[in-house]
Amino acid sequence: LVRVQESGGGSVQAGGSLRLSCSASGYTYNAYCMRWFREAPGKDRQEVARVDSDGRPTYAEFVKGRFIVSQANPKNTLYLQMNSLRPDDTAKYYCAVEPMTVTQDRGGAPCPDYEFNIVGQGTQVTVSS
Repeated sequence: LVRVQESGGGSVQAGGSLRLSCSASGYTYNAYCMRWFREAPGKDRQEVARVDSDGRPTYAEFVKGRFIVSQANPKNTLYLQMNSLRPDDTAKYYCAVEPMTVTQDRGGAPCPDYEFNIVGQGTQVTVSS
């Protein structure tokens, strides 16, 4: 059973920073494709950032230049450094994972593009003006 745990959320003023962490465990090979998404009341789910199997990050337009996503080795931990936070970044942030194959871990194949169903409990980020 794969488990996902997010941490690092909190309350900050606009312009502040937070660093989120996501840890995945339970898969024998211990490497995961990982991504962040967020949900706010009354809004659709938004993907925030992801890291592909070769380490290449991809960002949503609304966080480019402000957020930095990174994945540690072994590939079971994902970080999201959030800078220049704005009130509209207020949301619950979730980490979603998909166990990697050996080929993906070696960068020989990309992470899948479909929505990942293994998700943690989320961590709340609140940004006040």
